[in-house]
Order: sequence, then C-alpha cells, then structure tokens
Amino acid sequence: MKKILVTGGCGFLGSNIAAHHLQAGWQVTVVDAMFREGCPANLAWLKSQARDRQLTHVHADLADEVAVQAAFGEHGPFDYVCHLAGQVAMTVSLADPRRDFRTNALGTFNVLEAARRSSPDAFIAYSSTNKVYGDLEQLEYAETPTRFTVPAHPDGFDESLPLDFASPYGCSKGAADQYVRDWHRNFKLKTVVFRHSSIYGGRQFATFDQGWIGWFVAQAVRQQQAHKSKQPLPRFTISGTGKQVRDVLHAEDLIRLYTAAYEHRAAVAGEIFNIGGGQENSLSLLELFSILGEMLGLELAYDRLPVRQSDQRVFVANTAKAARLLGWWPQVSKTAGLKMMLEWVEKNNPAC
Repeated sequence: MKKILVTGGCGFLGSNIAAHHLQAGWQVTVVDAMFREGCPANLAWLKSQARDRQLTHVHADLADEVAVQAAFGEHGPFDYVCHLAGQVAMTVSLADPRRDFRTNALGTFNVLEAARRSSPDAFIAYSSTNKVYGDLEQLEYAETPTRFTVPAHPDGFDESLPLDFASPYGCSKGAADQYVRDWHRNFKLKTVVFRHSSIYGGRQFATFDQGWIGWFVAQAVRQQQAHKSKQPLPRFTISGTGKQVRDVLHAEDLIRLYTAAYEHRAAVAGEIFNIGGGQENSLSLLELFSILGEMLGLELAYDRLPVRQSDQRVFVANTAKAARLLGWWPQVSKTAGLKMMLEWVEKNNPAC
C-alpha cells in the first residue's frame, strides 16, 4: 500500500486530495492544526470514507519542527507528500506577518527537512501561488465594461514572468516556493511547484478573506433565500471596481493535476508550473455576479469598498507547460463548476 502525507489535509485542497487517495487505496496521513473554518467537518468527512486504519490525522502546527519530524518519522516513509498547508489570506498576512511567515516559510522549511531526513525518496508537490509575481502594476492594462485585460498576454502568464514578492503573503509563499525548488537542486529531493491561481469546489468553507468564489456563491445563495421569502437582500461588499480577473480552477481538475504530477514524477522533478483555469475559465467579479444572478434568478446587491492592498488587477495562468509535460489541462468549465459549487453550498454551508 502506497503512503501519502497531505499537509493541510483537513482544509479545502487537502481534503479533496486526501479523499481521492483514500478511494484509490493509499495509506493517508493528514497533518493539520485545525485552524480554519470547516476543518472539523472535513476531517469527519474523510473519516467516513476511510477503511480501518487507512487514515491518520496528526494534529500539529507546521511551524513546530519537532512535531513535523515526528509525523514523518512515525508514519512514513512516504511515497508522495502534498504540501498544501498554508496561510492563504492577504489580509491576515498584513495584520499578522509573523504568523504568516511561521506557517508558510518556516512551515515549508520544516516539511522539506523532515522529508530529507525521513522520506528522501518521496515525490513532493507544493501548492504555491500567483502572488509570487507581485502586484503586476508594471504591465499595461486595458478595460472593458466588465473586466481588465492585458493585451500583451492574450493567453495568460507563463512561468517566465519575473518574480516580485510583494506583501507579507507574497514574501512568505515566494520564499517557500524557492526553497522547494532549491531543495531539488541542492539536495536532490524530487519536488514540483504549482503556482496556483483561484481554486474552488466542494469542501470549501470560504470566509470573507479567503476562497472568493465560495464566499460570493454563499452570499448569492443567501440573497436568493431572502428574495424568495420577500425579505430585504443581505448586501455584501467588494473591493475595487469588480473588474479584477482571475482564472478559476475546479477541485476536480486540481485532483487530476496532482495525480498527473505523481504519475510523471521522474519527468517533472524540479519543475515549476503556473496553474489555473486558463483564459477560457477566467472571470471578473462583475462577470461572476452576472452568471450567478442568471442561475439564481435575481440581480445581486452589493456595495463597493476601496481597492484592496496588493490586489492584482489580472492574473490568468498560461497552462501550456502543464499540458506539454503532464498531459493536463482544465476540463471543468466555469459554468459547470459554478453550478456544482452552488449545489454544494446550498447543502453544506451553514450560513445558507
């Protein structure tokens, strides 16, 4: 039986990856400090899918070197390590940069060193972010009635885009990103880095400052419920004009990505990939609200706040490298994905 360790295994990304490997018959160890909204529910969901002793939960903070080493030493050696844990909210990084650093940078260092000591043959996939490219204010933008565009990059941004660690979050994730890459070059660990854009799907218990697709879907469902009961719509807020653009990737495509990476591990060790839904699955906030309004039969009500600090106007990943080396590309359209997200939120989000 193959063994996988998933850091952040009770979060959105981690629970999806862990569940897939449980179903595939792997021995699954999840390391999670249970800080986030929805972690207890996701852990209970994972336990419901596991066979006897197939799943182990290690309650640990990755910033704790001793706890991380113990998790690797007691439950490994592992064939696959999916390092998905992290502090992912820009707002939190600005409010508490030390916690952000300890989770993202120090936590990643501890995972790499524990793997080097106890699972040196493991394949390690790291969930990085498009924020390692900074605010992207050096680019020239155009504007349509519903979105910002970057005419010089019609197919999105590939991996040649210069790094620029802006914001505490960008610095902590960027440092971790480069450590993962360098531990392949200097210590021969088999690592791959995925610089993700926006991911959404089932098991995403989104909050105001993380998981924007899930959050706005939940607000739309609340407004639909109020509309049906002839109550005033509970308004929500957005930052900026609403023309900010991201390419969105559904969790089903994420699972296929991490599966493909392990299958091609010898060929992609040491590589970095920009990952997202691509131009076809790009959305601005205004376009998202239009689609959700059409699906739910109402016009969403919201108020605008000032532009959020360090918020990229556009990020769309060019995924050609992943298609070439991994045989992977997004298959869930944004429309189909949003329908699935609506269904999941209606059934599982207690706020709705």
